[in-house]
Amino acid sequence: MKSKINRLMSTTPRGVVLTSAWLTEQGYSLELQKRYRKSNWFTQLERGALVRSGDIVDVLGGIYTLQNQLGLSIHPGAKTALSLLGKSHYLELSMQRCQLFGLQSEKLPLWFKKHDWKLDVEYQSSSFLPAELGLTEFNYKDFKLRVSSPARAVMECLYLAPESQPLLEVFELMEGLNNLRPKSVQTLLEACASVKVKRLFLYMAEKAGHSWFNYLKPEAIDLGNGKRQIVPDGVYIPKYQITIPKVLERHT
Repeated sequence: MKSKINRLMSTTPRGVVLTSAWLTEQGYSLELQKRYRKSNWFTQLERGALVRSGDIVDVLGGIYTLQNQLGLSIHPGAKTALSLLGKSHYLELSMQRCQLFGLQSEKLPLWFKKHDWKLDVEYQSSSFLPAELGLTEFNYKDFKLRVSSPARAVMECLYLAPESQPLLEVFELMEGLNNLRPKSVQTLLEACASVKVKRLFLYMAEKAGHSWFNYLKPEAIDLGNGKRQIVPDGVYIPKYQITIPKVLERHT
């Protein structure tokens, strides 16, 4: 028993959740897990989820488990990813919100939803971008997470706009992304299934005057047909066939 617990402690990073199902797969039976709890090696976070006794586990430690033990594509995205990567003035984790994105078919497990992470978790399930595309590694404490790259994060912001994300705020975020790689952006735009996101992204990148915009190939991106009214009573942009807020078009 002692050698097994030593092996477990030495192979799992501190600050993460250990699910009972994953521990069972690794050879730690439910009975053994119960003994570990009685011996005070672990405490129960929620039903089906354990943490090392004395460990402080925040929402990122829970997301590590979603990715590495449950094999989910769920990841910090939109403004949360931009803040983690130092690309945003809006420090989401020091505020009250953590934005997560995952595939249409993926759900947050009950233990994750029930636990009080001391902030609001907003989960958006959508397949408008492929799960594996445009993610980057983020080092945190003793472990690594997959989070949205800046380009993907802005596309996720645009996916939420304008209902739950002001477009002017997204443009201000876009203005700071002056060193994106055109090839990566092109790949994301070609793979994106949302016409709204693609048209808004190209409009904002051009309006921001980024040099990388000039290396994109819009003709290879499916921008759909017809006009898109993003907001009512806005300004129509003929080049991208979108109606956007007047305050955004006037912004310089």
